[in-house]
Amino acid sequence: MDITKETAALLGRLGVNTDSIVGGDLPVHSPVTGEKIAALKSMSSAEANQAIEQAHEAFKAWRLVPAPKRGELVRLLGEELRAAKADLGRLVSIEVGKIPSEGLGEVQEMIDICDFAVGLSRQLYGLTIATERPGHRMMETWHPLGVVGVISAFNFPVAVWSWNAALALVCGDSVVWKPSEKTPLTALACEAIFARAVKRFGADAPAGLLKVLIGDRAIGEALVDNPKVPLVSATGSTRMGREVGPRLARRFARAVLELGGNNAGIVCPSADLDMALRAIAFGAMGTAGQRCTTLRRLFVHESVYDAIVPRLKKAYESVSVGSPLETSALVGPLIDKPAYDNMQKALQAAGANGGKVTGGARVENGHDAAYYVRPALVEMPGQVGPVLEETFAPILYVMKYSDFDEVLAQHNAVGAGLSSSIFTRDIQESERFLSADGSDCGIANVNIGTSGAEIGGAFGGEKETGGGRESGSDAWKAYMRRATNTVNYSNALPLAQGVSFDID
Repeated sequence: MDITKETAALLGRLGVNTDSIVGGDLPVHSPVTGEKIAALKSMSSAEANQAIEQAHEAFKAWRLVPAPKRGELVRLLGEELRAAKADLGRLVSIEVGKIPSEGLGEVQEMIDICDFAVGLSRQLYGLTIATERPGHRMMETWHPLGVVGVISAFNFPVAVWSWNAALALVCGDSVVWKPSEKTPLTALACEAIFARAVKRFGADAPAGLLKVLIGDRAIGEALVDNPKVPLVSATGSTRMGREVGPRLARRFARAVLELGGNNAGIVCPSADLDMALRAIAFGAMGTAGQRCTTLRRLFVHESVYDAIVPRLKKAYESVSVGSPLETSALVGPLIDKPAYDNMQKALQAAGANGGKVTGGARVENGHDAAYYVRPALVEMPGQVGPVLEETFAPILYVMKYSDFDEVLAQHNAVGAGLSSSIFTRDIQESERFLSADGSDCGIANVNIGTSGAEIGGAFGGEKETGGGRESGSDAWKAYMRRATNTVNYSNALPLAQGVSFDID
């Protein structure tokens, strides 16, 4: 298999000019083999700002298009994604290393959010509000916000953009997207797919409605700092969020931050252990542990510890690891060597803190520059050392507990937390986990693993950000500005008591 030729063929079918993927300064490597598959030209900061200016001009025209008609463009985008699903899903597997079902699943999420947003385009509701003044009516209205900046991470190279873009477009905004420098090819493919939807939509879609910025950190900073971008939705590490958030706050711009998650699960005495085992294994090992919703900490009640942990270890020892393009393996590669190095450092630190490690070794596959690893299960004496930190790799730390109040406190004791799970058939435990003093994460599941989210619910809520939101529910409000309107339909203007004017 010539992965470089296949990549070029896929991009060509998806509508990307393949001349644009050679001869540039930004190399793109596939984690499947480690080899370079493209070299793109990076934008300068001046070019990025020019693209943002074009998006701002597009916004001024797009905001005047009726919302249901804006929804028609998103409907057409969904149709184009359906037609391109196989090729785009394959490109995701090549560029990120996801197994085929996950590459295709990510594209399906894009299709689903388009369907959601089409209906939303007729439901951008405001409230009618009771007023204290007679002969008056008060209401709220929602208006388009402006240019929406999207910064996406490598692990979900296309779905995250679509969650933001589909909502932003029906809300009347234009979009400027800065993809990860590790995964720019899928972004170019999405740009080409969107262009086909725009062509079918017609002249009411202004030029510049979607701009893609190719480059490194400096280009992301240009997007974050541009005063014509009132909202930036950024997905990445908590470290990245701590840098982006203050920069946006300095100019009073909005931030939707979906960051990492040192996510935890609790297995209670009454749990269905077969169900828990499947959910834990998938949540911890899927996507080679490179999800923001990956299960990383597991608390198991002492009464069922010996019934489930040996079975988990067996699953870890037997799970298939290999190329997602040539095998039916369930676990693909890490994104690059730094990810592998960070995993090994975390495992060494766990051992130094009394952890017993199962797995974690590199799996050779004939490509020296590719980094495949066997997922690691680490039995820890307590929540210490690397357990308190998120490592973006397939490491699951397992600990015993005896008291429910104590395990809830331990569950919430880490800084980063996006998703959480409890496995129990005890209604008091499940309701407590979902209550105000239960899980402090934005996603709290009962008898379901930490990974996976439907687009109908607002995704995220990383606790250190106070709950960033994108995708479903009422997340659309972040992409619009609210105005309160008062209409006087009486014959007089009520004034404060004792105040009058001679207007004759």
